[in-house]
Amino acid sequence: MKTILIIEDEAQTRNIFLKCLEFEGFRAVGASDGTTGVTMALQHAPDLVVCDIMMPDMDGYSVLSALRKVRQTALIPLIFLTAKVTMADLRRGMELGADDYLTKPCTVEQFLAAINSRLQRQAEILELYGTAPVKSGQPTSAPEPSHPIFPTDPKLANVFDFIEAHYRQPISLKDVAQEAGYSPAYLTNLVQSHTGRTIKQWIIERRMAQAKTLLAKTTQSVRRIAEASGYNDAGYFTRQFRQFHGISPQAWRESL
Repeated sequence: MKTILIIEDEAQTRNIFLKCLEFEGFRAVGASDGTTGVTMALQHAPDLVVCDIMMPDMDGYSVLSALRKVRQTALIPLIFLTAKVTMADLRRGMELGADDYLTKPCTVEQFLAAINSRLQRQAEILELYGTAPVKSGQPTSAPEPSHPIFPTDPKLANVFDFIEAHYRQPISLKDVAQEAGYSPAYLTNLVQSHTGRTIKQWIIERRMAQAKTLLAKTTQSVRRIAEASGYNDAGYFTRQFRQFHGISPQAWRESL
């Protein structure tokens, strides 16, 4: 049974969420303020935390920061609950390590969908890397990136894994966001805040890495290499390669 911690100072909202979760078969625990919420997170080791941002004693950002600094709670997914989200709010939350946002008022369906999406994604990451929940006194370890060009970042591991598996296909930001369980806007800001680049730039860089490997190690034509690197149009591939490297694919190969 999965444990969900709700940190919400509005009693009516908190109780609705708790009853809804219990009805769906979750073990639900609630806290009426941030300080109590952090204590309960350490006591109950929840599988996910839903936390309001605007609270009187300790706001949601402070709660998230506190949880991320403690080994036992550092990897617990957290969804922010807020009545208003600005771009500054999104960026601040992402920089601290938030996993998603829910805007109040939200429906029960939206609430449950967000929770189930994050739990599913967390389970996939744990299965992929064989990572057990971190207990006190145990060292943490970061997963290996799916390709050397990708940074090692647990929050983005599923994003880079998807790009690695599909870069030869015509994928877009929307495709990656759907796989990761985020909105395109949230994923864009998340990736940029963590890496300084966009999803599109990472897709191009992975394709360029594949193209350089084939140019260096095979005698395939530029057209075949373009197709093997995710480009149906060899002319577009050549233009993008030149823009990326300042030289054409054939000239790059001849310079080796």
